[in-house]
Amino acid sequence: MRRPQRLGAGPGAHPEAAAEPAFGALLAAVRARDPQADAALVERAYAVAAHWHHGQKRKSGRPYITHPIAVATIVADLGMDHQVVCAALLHDLLEDTAYPADRLGEEFGEEIADLVAALADATRVRRALALLADRTLTLPDRERAVLVLKLADRLHNIRTVRFMARATQLRKAQETLDIQAPAARALGLDALSSELQNLASATLRPPVRVRTVSQRVLAATTLLLPPTVRARWLEEWIGELATLPTRPARTRFTARVLLGIPRLSLILHHPPRSGDVPW
Repeated sequence: MRRPQRLGAGPGAHPEAAAEPAFGALLAAVRARDPQADAALVERAYAVAAHWHHGQKRKSGRPYITHPIAVATIVADLGMDHQVVCAALLHDLLEDTAYPADRLGEEFGEEIADLVAALADATRVRRALALLADRTLTLPDRERAVLVLKLADRLHNIRTVRFMARATQLRKAQETLDIQAPAARALGLDALSSELQNLASATLRPPVRVRTVSQRVLAATTLLLPPTVRARWLEEWIGELATLPTRPARTRFTARVLLGIPRLSLILHHPPRSGDVPW
């Protein structure tokens, strides 16, 4: 992956951030869905986010940059355009870092800057939800993108909610059932809605601390992945397992993961460079 030569007027990305294999997989997904996507802009958004989030940690102890990458991967998988992917990579800059807000439009254009600003504007999010609930009105594309970004952010947070205090887990899970899962369904994102609902419902159940056979198999499977991303993938797989109520369902999920490991491992060990043809 080629690092941007320059990040506007600011410093370059940290070398360890530029080597993040999960971003290589995201970039490949973006380019596979739209060969005309501005991959250089996505790379630049990643580099800026990696620089400004450098040193920050998630509750899990993982580098903070893993969260924007995960959110961006979710929106890319939902078929959103590269501008929405950029906004996902940048979505926590204004609230969680010292990045100057007035530089966002200069570096990434007004559309991306508007999306990032909207995510931090609770009033605008509530207005978009109200428009969505009113079936007599059409939700504008930009407002739809804002809601998709918020839902992707919540999805990754609820996947990793077990690292939060129990009271926070319960509050986030109930909010997800009451607001985010219905919103995803209203947007026609049924798979996203189902995962939000399943994860939230599982969180509201009393925690079970039994280490299942499937968990042990998945933990062993991560040894085929680069060391820097093993914890992140295991974290998400275990989160998905928590939503499955029966042993056969967990076994089927584990089998699907095992079948997909060769391709995932190849992508993560050999992320595409700019100019490469998508696989």
